[in-house]
Amino acid sequence: MGSGEWEKIKTYSPLPLCSHSPLPPYYTHAMSPSTSIPWSADFGGLALHGAQFPAHSERGAVLLCHGYAEHHGRYGRLIQALNGAGLSVYTYDQRGHGQSPGLRAVVDLNHLVEDHLKARAALSGLSVPVFAFGHSMGGLITATSALRDPRGLAGVILSSPALLVGEDEPALLKTLSGVLGKLLPRLPVTALASGGLSRIAGEVSAYDNDPQVYRGKVPALTAATMLRLSRAVMAGLPGWRLPTLLLHGGADTIADVRGSRRFAAEAGDAQTPRPTVEYLEVEGGYHELYNDTVQAEVTARTVSWLEGQIGGL
Repeated sequence: MGSGEWEKIKTYSPLPLCSHSPLPPYYTHAMSPSTSIPWSADFGGLALHGAQFPAHSERGAVLLCHGYAEHHGRYGRLIQALNGAGLSVYTYDQRGHGQSPGLRAVVDLNHLVEDHLKARAALSGLSVPVFAFGHSMGGLITATSALRDPRGLAGVILSSPALLVGEDEPALLKTLSGVLGKLLPRLPVTALASGGLSRIAGEVSAYDNDPQVYRGKVPALTAATMLRLSRAVMAGLPGWRLPTLLLHGGADTIADVRGSRRFAAEAGDAQTPRPTVEYLEVEGGYHELYNDTVQAEVTARTVSWLEGQIGGL
């Protein structure tokens, strides 16, 4: 599918080589790009742990927003690929995650959106096009940020975004979630099974044994604000203005794939011309496609999409 086309759903199956061949010795998400330097934005006095991974012969920049319970250090392989394509990467551990301050995973997602907008402001002076990448909860944060203010972004990449939260939960429980979030913000309410992250056992094991990954249940405040934010994004989809690459695994048990399908079908409906939305739904894919059996293919597709966007500017 070309950069000027739009499809509601695109299915994509892993190549036999990727599915059945032994993993190469470098197959690890923890691989570190060759060069990184500390980076931070003005987060209102909050010292979030960030890093910049500059590319040689820079053609563009990517602001990378990680998902719930994890940290930006899990994206080394993707960052290497982006650097190799001339794309510098800027990223940070969100508050309450990784090496950043805050109660572990107890977050009001509205604050995370404000942090994202401040990170974008810090990149506003760059002389190259800036793209925003967000995975899972980070995809929800990125989408909300882009809806509130699309200025300064050349495009968005959403990886298994948490756009449809609590869809099958009872209405009463969803109503009460806001009360619980306010009265008992730390209350553990929802468990996420790490087995749904990847079809590669080694990737799941690496996640489970990563000391910077939060392994408890989702706290009430986090769950409640995630629910409210996802509703707001869905309601605002007709106003979406940016070219987007959207990727989701068809067998994702952590982030509801129906949210991505709705995004692909409805994003930018009210805009003329309608922004391009390329949707890649990986048949059988799990939550972390960049750490799944199709990691090579989705990484190549991501780089190709970015190169196409840059070439069209």
